[in-house]
Amino acid sequence: MSGGEGAAAQRFGFAAIIGAPNAGKSTLVNQLAGSKISIVSHKVQTTRARIRAIIVEGNAQVVLVDTPGIFTPKRKLDTAMVDNAWAGASEADAVVVMVDARRGLDEQVERIIGHMKQQNRKAMLVINKTDLVRPEHLLPLSQKLNEAYPFTETFMVSALTGSGIAKLKQRLVAMMPEGPWHYPEDQVADVNLRFLAAEITREKIYERLHEELPYSSTVETETWEEMKDGSVKIKQAIFVARDGQKAIVVGKGGQMAKTLGQLARADMEQAFGRRVHLFLFVKVRENWAEDPERLRMMGLTL
Repeated sequence: MSGGEGAAAQRFGFAAIIGAPNAGKSTLVNQLAGSKISIVSHKVQTTRARIRAIIVEGNAQVVLVDTPGIFTPKRKLDTAMVDNAWAGASEADAVVVMVDARRGLDEQVERIIGHMKQQNRKAMLVINKTDLVRPEHLLPLSQKLNEAYPFTETFMVSALTGSGIAKLKQRLVAMMPEGPWHYPEDQVADVNLRFLAAEITREKIYERLHEELPYSSTVETETWEEMKDGSVKIKQAIFVARDGQKAIVVGKGGQMAKTLGQLARADMEQAFGRRVHLFLFVKVRENWAEDPERLRMMGLTL
């Protein structure tokens, strides 16, 4: 991993991406990393714990901390998510504040900026979804945001199309301090595989049932068994808050659960590079979002 004589010194550091829910943080992480790490959904608040992706560029290794969207917390789960987001920013060598170009300086962004002022943190501004607004709106928006907070620099990007991402990546690499790499060169995510498997299934639930089941479900990988033939046997519990929600996830004749399982298994096999035997069980657990132990298992701390 360390280069030969005359090679540039290694650099290593953390870059935190913070912003309001649905600003496009997970999509940006996936673009920068060049692989699917964070779950991406058009439903807000889908990133519940800090998922780290690792990018290697030249002599630098950058760990991207994808924080949950910052919003006004109402439940224990919400408070844990917001606390995790700010913890991710406080530990980072570079902080990226991401703003949806269509929403601009709204109440949520104002709240984030207010918190940044308290912390007096240096941060760069990334205006995302530039492909969805008229070009003449971008400069005034950038000026308005930079008047609200002294960002060190501003990038205009579309995380979805990849526009502007290369420049941002270059800048993040340059900001990393000199130091040895912490991860093997071929490792793309510092994510427990059991957790990632649960996130994949949760993404499928969002995709299929986002209207009927907004935020009332979570997924846990209960067992992970390595098989002799190199495959893995995974048992997961989908927790919902009420019996009516269980019926939605199971579906008529078990069809929905079967579909979710097939979709999740296909993604897992791609992510883990091996055959996966996936078994899903739907369980009712009222108030799971208020249970500190459950939040800890999801990687969140109160």
